Amino acid sequence: MKIKLLSISFLLAGGFAFGQVIDDTQLLQKARAIHEKLITIDTHDDINVNNFTIDNNYSSNLDSQVNIPKMLEGKLDVAWFIVYTGQGELTDTGYEAAYDNAMSKFEAIHRLTEEIAPGKIGLATNSEEVRDLVSQGKLVAMIGVENAYPIGEDLSNISKFYDLGARYMSLSHNGHSQFSDSNTGEEDNIWLYNGLSELGKKAIVEMNRLGIMIDVSHPSKEAIKQMFELSKAPLIASHSSARALCDHSRNLDDELLMLFKKHGGVVQTVAFRSYVNSEKDEAFSNAQNEIYKTKASEIGFNLLERDSIQKLNIAQKTAYYEGYQKVIETSHTDVKALKKQTSPVNVSDYVDHIDYLVEKIGIDHVGISSDFDGGGGVEGWSDASETFNVTLELVKRGYTEEQIAKLWGENLLRVLDEVQAVAKKLQKL
Repeated sequence: MKIKLLSISFLLAGGFAFGQVIDDTQLLQKARAIHEKLITIDTHDDINVNNFTIDNNYSSNLDSQVNIPKMLEGKLDVAWFIVYTGQGELTDTGYEAAYDNAMSKFEAIHRLTEEIAPGKIGLATNSEEVRDLVSQGKLVAMIGVENAYPIGEDLSNISKFYDLGARYMSLSHNGHSQFSDSNTGEEDNIWLYNGLSELGKKAIVEMNRLGIMIDVSHPSKEAIKQMFELSKAPLIASHSSARALCDHSRNLDDELLMLFKKHGGVVQTVAFRSYVNSEKDEAFSNAQNEIYKTKASEIGFNLLERDSIQKLNIAQKTAYYEGYQKVIETSHTDVKALKKQTSPVNVSDYVDHIDYLVEKIGIDHVGISSDFDGGGGVEGWSDASETFNVTLELVKRGYTEEQIAKLWGENLLRVLDEVQAVAKKLQKL
């Protein structure tokens, strides 16, 4: 497969993204060979159902950070597509709308793998199916549920989501759900349950019984600690990094990290700029936004705050994003020049988190995720086509082929196997 690199001359010059100077082409060759051999898994890629229609879909190289051409170019074998639902009111009306949203995303993923591009990508629900699809030369889709809010108060919906292919689920997102407090409670110190609700505790039992990995990337610290106490199977953090390196409530502190080591779970380090280095990201983003404001003014485009964008209808949002894309395109030269003065968060910064996690809890408990199309991506791994650059940085830092294989997916597949083995035992009781 073709692998997209930053230019070789750029790498040999040291560049802005990869720390020390690369002066040995054998290093590149070694990294390429390793990258081609192993199974690469990204555990968090958001989706827009508008990109899963017959006329507009992932078989084309869309503007999305993840799609089939970009996965092939970067040799990203497995993408966990996310059934995400924002947190709404804890009412029957809210639950119904959330359920409809979730079902539309399940349907979109199945449409891709069953109707649009079944010859290129298949849906997997266990490690054996992953390895089988990869051996056939196909890409792999897996399904994670970000926020259990669409479950409502009917726990039988967990089984429905399992039957549709969901193999991990988080009990909350930004905002407290009917199941769990969210990390966002740190902002105002307001909590609904001081951890899990009674319904949330029952959901843990049901997820264990079915074989769905419990994802702790968004719940509160107290809720996560209670999940570790209650769960009979290992837990995952599908997209979180180290709080010791970046003090954000979405990251995991050392106390929580040690629970992953104790209970055998895995932390999928996330390449989300503000979770990797918030100060560096803020400095670059502020400077970049000034460029965007200038260019927007020049072309007569009105930039909106996120809250205002959310209030637009579908047609208005489409028109807005088309205009915003023009702003980005006309700003390209100025942003490129900015990067020489103010470095954006990059692959080297990202792998610093992997290093920290490996040192703290061991190579067997660390993995990789991007949060692409949900705000994720760093300079050097800005979309799936640049996936090789993560492997290259790991090789530069002395990780072995076996260690890199664990980070890129073997650890995650091991945990999935263990969770499903626990489910089989529970189902026999």
